Amino acid sequence: MIDEVRLRMAEEGIDALVLRPSPDFRYLGGEGEGFLVLTGEGPPALVAGPLEAAALIPSSARRVGIDSEMRAWELFSLRIEAELVLASAVLAPLRLRRGPQELAAAERAATAAEAVLLMARELSWFGTTERAMARRLWAMMVETGCEEVLSVVVAAGEHTALAGHTPCDRVINPGDALLVSVCGRWSGYCSEVARVFAVAEPPEDFEAMYSVVLAAQNTLLDALRPGLTAAQAGRIAREVIEGSGYGNYAAPCPGRGIGLGHEEDPRFLPGDETVLAEGTTVCIEPAIYLPELFGARVADVAVCAPGGARRLSQGSRSLYVIDH
Repeated sequence: MIDEVRLRMAEEGIDALVLRPSPDFRYLGGEGEGFLVLTGEGPPALVAGPLEAAALIPSSARRVGIDSEMRAWELFSLRIEAELVLASAVLAPLRLRRGPQELAAAERAATAAEAVLLMARELSWFGTTERAMARRLWAMMVETGCEEVLSVVVAAGEHTALAGHTPCDRVINPGDALLVSVCGRWSGYCSEVARVFAVAEPPEDFEAMYSVVLAAQNTLLDALRPGLTAAQAGRIAREVIEGSGYGNYAAPCPGRGIGLGHEEDPRFLPGDETVLAEGTTVCIEPAIYLPELFGARVADVAVCAPGGARRLSQGSRSLYVIDH
């Protein structure tokens, strides 16, 4: 892998990379804290701080790639006189293609995330609050070996129509729609899975709306092949929702990259012409939000393959009715 990175560095005219803890840092084998420096020779070097990192950069370096998550004080501390460019110019194309070991780690993460939601179906939901259930799911994620819990969403009733809702003290009652998602890092790789439940019975017209969300995800899964652009992928999912009459209520981005980072490029938005590669892992997450009524979002990690995407979180996405 390092040879590929150095080849890309040469193509971009970049003499060194300086990375702080981030997805790019982890991609090159960085662990814990510190700064990772890669030059034209030798293995990547992990050092404690920016001054030590600067000392490893050749004095002849004319262009240096820096981490996109570099903080201002870290950048100033480096005191690099060379031209600074983003390291993503080198690493982003390489990170689109997951190797066998990376895909195996991504699948373990997806399986672990989905296992939490399968266990969640057996919990007692009646009369509890969103916040209390979110705390239980957080603890369950840790019990599965989750290295870092990135988000837990529990949204009931009208709150399911709020994208990015934070669990609160709203009581969960029979007749509520329920949107539950978990996102965390297992074996270094991130996974997010979202499922939709109904408490005792679904609200009126909810099942019809949810069927459209599921159809959008299935259509995108079938179409997701190497060579497709991120913008084309997003349009495929949005067209399904628009054809159902819910177009004005669709979430704008039905998918995104996921891997060593929770939210990575590409984004399935108009204008993102990133070409998907075989082995690209994405979170496919179409959603419909009807203000003050209810919403539905289903999310799964999938890998782009010649015959269509393969879901790494492979469990049922049918609307599950909780009766306890």
